[in-house]
Amino acid sequence: MNIKSFSLFIAFCLCSISLIAQQKISGIVFENSDITPIANVDIYDKVAGKVATTDAEGHYEFTTQKDSITLVFFSFEYEVYEKTFTGNTEIVIDIFLRPLGEQLSEVELNVRKTKVFALKRLKDVEETAIYAGKKTEVVLVEQSMANLASNNARQIYSQVVGLNIYQNDDAGLQLNIGGRGLDPNRTANFNTRQNGYDISADVLGYPESYYSPAAEGLKEIQIIRGAASLQYGTQFGGLVNFVMKEPNQGKSFEFITRNTIGSNNLYTNFTSVSGSIDKWSYYSFFNYKKGDGFRPNSEFESKNAYAHIGYQFNDNTKLEAEVTYLRYLAKQAGGLTDEMFNENPFQSNRARNWFQVDWLLYNLKFSHKFSENTNFTFNAFGLNASRNALGFRSNRVNQIDPNTERDLIKGDFNNFGFEARLLNKYEVFGKKSTFLVGTKFYKAENSSQQGPGSAGSDPNFEFQLDEFPNYGNQSAYDYPNLNVAIFGENIFYLNEKLSITPGFRFEHIKTESDGFFKRINTDAAGNVILNETVDNSEVRKRSFVLFGLGVSYKPSDVLEIYGNASQNYRSVTFTDISIINPAFAISPTIDDEKGMTIDFGLRGNYNNIVSYDVGAFGLFYNDRIGFIQRAFADGSVKSERGNIGDAVMYGFEGLLDFNLNEIFIKNNDYSFNYFINAAITDSEYTNTPENGVEGNKVEFVPNINLKTGIRFGYKNFLSNIQYTYISQQFTDASNAVDSNLSGVIGEIPAYDILDISMSYTYKNFKLETGINNILDNNYFTRRATGYPGPGIIPSVNRNFYVTLQVKF
Repeated sequence: MNIKSFSLFIAFCLCSISLIAQQKISGIVFENSDITPIANVDIYDKVAGKVATTDAEGHYEFTTQKDSITLVFFSFEYEVYEKTFTGNTEIVIDIFLRPLGEQLSEVELNVRKTKVFALKRLKDVEETAIYAGKKTEVVLVEQSMANLASNNARQIYSQVVGLNIYQNDDAGLQLNIGGRGLDPNRTANFNTRQNGYDISADVLGYPESYYSPAAEGLKEIQIIRGAASLQYGTQFGGLVNFVMKEPNQGKSFEFITRNTIGSNNLYTNFTSVSGSIDKWSYYSFFNYKKGDGFRPNSEFESKNAYAHIGYQFNDNTKLEAEVTYLRYLAKQAGGLTDEMFNENPFQSNRARNWFQVDWLLYNLKFSHKFSENTNFTFNAFGLNASRNALGFRSNRVNQIDPNTERDLIKGDFNNFGFEARLLNKYEVFGKKSTFLVGTKFYKAENSSQQGPGSAGSDPNFEFQLDEFPNYGNQSAYDYPNLNVAIFGENIFYLNEKLSITPGFRFEHIKTESDGFFKRINTDAAGNVILNETVDNSEVRKRSFVLFGLGVSYKPSDVLEIYGNASQNYRSVTFTDISIINPAFAISPTIDDEKGMTIDFGLRGNYNNIVSYDVGAFGLFYNDRIGFIQRAFADGSVKSERGNIGDAVMYGFEGLLDFNLNEIFIKNNDYSFNYFINAAITDSEYTNTPENGVEGNKVEFVPNINLKTGIRFGYKNFLSNIQYTYISQQFTDASNAVDSNLSGVIGEIPAYDILDISMSYTYKNFKLETGINNILDNNYFTRRATGYPGPGIIPSVNRNFYVTLQVKF
């Protein structure tokens, strides 16, 4: 598309906005017995999801584009009420709810809500975002029955299809998820956000997520696959948005504390306060973690604080501010060779390796409702952070640490940006439509240094250049990055059942690197025979447009057929081009990746008996970056990171969640669910200049990815058992099965895990407990190329936890 055509497209979309009113439904919800207004009643469109919540006076109001809509009125203390509205004029109607016959416990209340809406998805439009025709999955964290104290991703994301998860620490300090052939390392192939703003180190230059929000402070996790590139960036994975818990609107002060003990001297504390006073609202928590780890030399300590404050000017305008701080220090046990893993998977021959993260995030959000049809949001966000990695990391993983100087890599990240969004509902040619336009500005000033660390064993993150001037791995780079984007989408409702959603994203990216690295060689006696400084500066500018299209067809209340296609793009990051690593080399011709994602599926909820989402996908990857074994001029053979070639990943994914209580028991005292989450995936390199690669499987693609489980509850007691099976997968493009000296390449064998968890609630107290990897299987999910390796990083053996929650 040329610039003229692009301009005409934007002009057409902007000119099509009108303020024609939609059907408005409003009224007051009362208690049936004494005509008392009821606050905080959730109102759901039975097909699309939540549309409104009553205010303190019981008033509700919203607009809809449907001529006929079935609404469900839900409150914990009242019977569920369902009513169908028809017509295309303004409707004002009061609703009367009947109180329940007895006071229910917190667990019973949660069970009631789960029964009504077993599977949560994002509706077509939410605030200033469009999700029509996209594959969306929402994790309801508190209902996951997961080990939240340690952020157990295998349990938390159990009903998200096709995710590939690195499982290499027992505290959940970092989240590592991929899927569909995307490297899970630090979730770098997803755009990661918290409450809608970026939280990774540098969205374009260094998208790794060293910070992962405390699961105990999360309300839900929204995952939007490939087509999310149009609204949230260019990445292949899509979006992961962590939605924090909200201030309690019904109390001026709420206090919750959770204390957890577990295997390997694990101790965590999570304490939160929340409330609302007049127009002010607040939510804040502090999370502390400490433990010895499940291997020698793997102790850790983490401190995480979060604060949110909001001010509601009026019904249409709100200002919110929040700040997040994380600091943790972790000792790293290092990687293993295959031989070492088979001998003892929990051994460690690295006693001086350390990793430290210091993360400060801030955000200011302004929301304004111009009318019933027009919403506006503005986010101003920023990050000041650092990560320091220190240790001995020889290419020969089984080499004993000689206790000489250690390799030190320091990274500093300073970025800020803003994102503005305007959403408008209008009519064109008598048909209802919704238009979204937005812009994002992002600027980063990052730096990275590598050089000699101390010869001691303590976490001393200061360079020792005076003591070790001839250290070989020395470099220093600055990375000023700039990104400006304009994006837009439009839902065209062709009728009440069928909609199409075209969209675009214009990107201007400017990435720079300015610095040097040193070549220092010594002879056998330690005398310097080569010492040269190589200046290395580079500027890359790109401007391009991505397009996408989504389609949704809802023939009935129990079925939606959806499909979408979207272009994707990943720019080369500075870790791709400038970090000196003894375990692998970097190709001097490494370049950006491009491609496309396609999704097609069926989803719905049949009479609250089964909720489902089944479908197929295709991911087409051009110039995919990966590892290949290469012989070098000095006679060595080493893994090289570069553009391997074009690849395709495709498969079937499906989630079925059966409400067995509704089928067999039909008693509100019980909850009884069975789910199966399966992905069958295949892949192939279709075009590559590398010998012996074309036709090979793509890395990080297990053919079978299965999670299944049963959840059973009776009144205040809940239990959950979950089984996970992941088939064998490769880690490099040559499909090497055997490892090398560094343990970086080779297959990841198939593994399976069984987890069990339980909880019991009594008044203000809640007791949670569980055993993870109850069969005590020895397995690994990762071959690390750098820290915390290189080499095989074992996964956690059998471990238990016990949590006591007190709530006032």
